[in-house]
Amino acid sequence: MDKKTIDLRSDTVTKPTPEMREAMARAEVGDDVYGEDPTVNRLEALGAEMVGKEAALFVPTGTMGNQVSIMAWTNRGDEIILESAAHIYMYEAGGPAVLSQVQVRPVDGHHGAMDPGEVKAAIRGANIHFPRTALICMENTHNRSGGCVLPLDNMQAIYDLASQEGIAVHLDGARVFNAAASLGVNVKQITRYADSVQFCLSKGLCAPVGSLVAGPKPFIDRARKCRKILGGGMRQAGILAAAGIVALEKMVQRLSEDHERAQKLARGLAGIPGLDIDMSTVQSNMVVVGTRGTGMDEFAFAALMKPHGVLFNPSLPYKVRMVTHNGVSSGDVDEAVRRIREVIAV
Repeated sequence: MDKKTIDLRSDTVTKPTPEMREAMARAEVGDDVYGEDPTVNRLEALGAEMVGKEAALFVPTGTMGNQVSIMAWTNRGDEIILESAAHIYMYEAGGPAVLSQVQVRPVDGHHGAMDPGEVKAAIRGANIHFPRTALICMENTHNRSGGCVLPLDNMQAIYDLASQEGIAVHLDGARVFNAAASLGVNVKQITRYADSVQFCLSKGLCAPVGSLVAGPKPFIDRARKCRKILGGGMRQAGILAAAGIVALEKMVQRLSEDHERAQKLARGLAGIPGLDIDMSTVQSNMVVVGTRGTGMDEFAFAALMKPHGVLFNPSLPYKVRMVTHNGVSSGDVDEAVRRIREVIAV
């Protein structure tokens, strides 16, 4: 019998639940560009309320959500400040430069958290030679650091600084509900430190498609037009929004299970000679595994395990990333550790 494939590449590989499929099949729909899709309207209202914002906008992807937010907050020739390994900077194909024609000013962070003093130093003064600092972006949880959670006092310090300077703050909260689960707080305790937030429905929350952008209504009105410019205006999108409603109502509370399995995975892998885990970074549903002790780089290690049915992605030099999600059971974690131990020992 073929071995079950244990897919730890990302929580983007999650499949919609049976309840989501049923909701999609019976969704009431209309033309969303006209504002006439009742299911999309319900999803947007629900999402805005959950993160404590006035209004929300349904977009196809998290990347589009971040990009329409930047477009809505900035003007051509402005500058945005973000962490040097932020998803917006690393993995969105140069979107700020291409779409908004803004300059990016990266600030090095620790586990994704920027030092408020360094952020303050990066804010441009009034000078004809300088671009205007128009936006500060934070990311929580922080993907590139392995799912680390930004401390609330760090977010507050940066938000207060931005408010004093009259600068908007956008939160790339693709996995913000994971951050809330990790901190044991209501998600509003995180989103209060941002003027706008983007969060994904299609990762740990298991919806097949979609993200929401939330913020003040005038901002959402601008973002809606930016979405149209980018070709993101959808018609009978309630079929997709129905799954998003189930995601928000039913799947948020189970994210802590993914975190527990990530901890279990990390502990198991830490006991395998040649692998290195910094347990302090295992804060949500991601585990970054050092491979240098095996003599393999990140690509070789991922390629080695693929035929054995354990999938994960190369991350940084001599590091791979493994992500737990709704499709990975506690038994799957045990089996993944067993297979990796067995293969490395050969």
